[in-house]
Amino acid sequence: MMERPETTRLDDLEILAAHQAQMLEDLNSVVVDQGKIIADLRRRVEALTARIVEFEADANVSAPTQKPPHW
Repeated sequence: MMERPETTRLDDLEILAAHQAQMLEDLNSVVVDQGKIIADLRRRVEALTARIVEFEADANVSAPTQKPPHW
């Protein structure tokens, strides 16, 4: 098998490095977007958890402690 000239091999490595740099930027953008989505979902879960706690507190206050008369 014939050896490739050093300049061609170097060019190939530079092209590979450029592609990897672009891929790294693309993946970083995806990670940043996912971080924003996760932060939003956490806020929503916290808000829903607070509402559930509030509903449970209201249900406990208004729940009758005695059996209804038809029992």
